[in-house]
Amino acid sequence: MEDALREFNAWAPRMVDMGINLLVALLILVIGWWVSSLLGSWVRRAATRSSKIDPTIVPMFYSTVVWAVRIFTVIAVLARFGVQTASLIAVLGAAGLAVGLALQGTLQNIAAGIMLLILRPIRAGEYIALSSGAEGTVAEVGLFLTRLIQGDGIHLTLPNSTVWNATITNYSRNQTRRLDIPVPVRYGDDLNAVVAKLQNIVDARPDALKDPAPLVKVFDYKENGVIVNVRVWAETSKYWDLRWGLYQQIRSSLEEAGFQPPIPLREIQNPKTAGKSDAPTGAAT
Repeated sequence: MEDALREFNAWAPRMVDMGINLLVALLILVIGWWVSSLLGSWVRRAATRSSKIDPTIVPMFYSTVVWAVRIFTVIAVLARFGVQTASLIAVLGAAGLAVGLALQGTLQNIAAGIMLLILRPIRAGEYIALSSGAEGTVAEVGLFLTRLIQGDGIHLTLPNSTVWNATITNYSRNQTRRLDIPVPVRYGDDLNAVVAKLQNIVDARPDALKDPAPLVKVFDYKENGVIVNVRVWAETSKYWDLRWGLYQQIRSSLEEAGFQPPIPLREIQNPKTAGKSDAPTGAAT
């Protein structure tokens, strides 16, 4: 009996210390989990209220904050029980490095997705074209992939790294777009009358912006006619309606006014008679 009592007295302080450690570890774990959820909710609310943050990136921010706090909480609990957290962190770092090397391509897409979501060179609903040849309306910018809807309705999915590394042409970002239409005029036609006619056409279009003002100027000389450039600005949402309407209206209006489109002409000579100087007067070549 006395031996058992002495053994109990020897173990009692250790059991008390273990119980205290368990209670403190449990308290740290509960507080850490509660703080992680609290911070995650705060980040989600703050990101949702900001108009400069894309909604797609909010879940990623939430998960990053929550699990960062929870990982530190677990490390603090293990340190309470005497676990060498420095070596544990080193092991986790080595494991993370190995996983990162194995998933290098995937991590590259994640990094590109984060940059696309933060810098926002493209947004959902915008029409873009990439230097790789892909183009379409942006449907979604995800953490791994970017989805485009092409003009013919085909769904195009691209890795984020492909989009990020390409030169992006965004046709929808600005509120206005410029339209240039080259109009060929035959040599011999009244050029001033054609310019005045084209100016009246663009001035009468309600979808053509008045500021900047439309311009109709002689642009170039070709072998079969003079090129008159019609330059007009339009709202981005009305660009294609104005383009299609002007192409049809310009051609029909000029034909009604008696101006025909120039036809390329080629002179064909007979090599047997081309060098003869005694060809009859008026002979056709």
